[in-house]
Amino acid sequence: MMQETLNVMPPVVTVDPKIEDSWKQALTEEFSKEYFLRLKEFLLAERKAGQVFYPPGSLIFNAFACTPFHEVKIVLLGQDPYHGKGQAHGLCFSVPERVSLPPSLVNIFKELASDLQIPDPRHGNLEKWARQGVLLLNATLTVRANQAGSHQNKGWEDFTDAVIYSLSCQRTGIIFVLWGKYAKGKASLIDASKHHILMAAHPSPFSAHHGFFGCRHFSRINHLLTQMGKPAIVWALD
Repeated sequence: MMQETLNVMPPVVTVDPKIEDSWKQALTEEFSKEYFLRLKEFLLAERKAGQVFYPPGSLIFNAFACTPFHEVKIVLLGQDPYHGKGQAHGLCFSVPERVSLPPSLVNIFKELASDLQIPDPRHGNLEKWARQGVLLLNATLTVRANQAGSHQNKGWEDFTDAVIYSLSCQRTGIIFVLWGKYAKGKASLIDASKHHILMAAHPSPFSAHHGFFGCRHFSRINHLLTQMGKPAIVWALD
């Protein structure tokens, strides 16, 4: 007599990151994918080995906490968190108050002043922008202390690509701001028939004079928002 073989499926392993609920719903399938499980294992191994990485665990998903899925009006894409102590707090280009401004952020404020005559703020915390619908997204959400790019190609890029693609598919009228070659490479994830894409050189001192200065993206963003019947962004931080 032949015994019936039961096909017992292995249990599905899930990860429950502390991410804002609307994003958790939009990205729910990502957290059980193999790349995300490998990413979690990598971060746990880093911590077990005594490696310090930034931002602190509670701020890794800060961009999502500040800008829920259905409130995103603009996506500003960075590449890597700042790798100095106390700098990264989960928002691209941003630093907490009372932290010295990194060179790229200095140049961002220079362009803002030139474009909209907004004087340099007293700090570099861009959370006010995030609360108005500017998703300040780094492609890689963590970095080892003092080692730029050290957490690249570990799975974060797959996750943040899914973020961009989900916004492109599920929303309309978002303004994607792509500064520099790396960010411009993400344009293929965006449906340009439904969204706006603004591209320029990176604000780094190495490239800002080759197309970032003079791009006037801040005024162009507000013009596009007004055309769509949405409130303009208040760029002044003070």
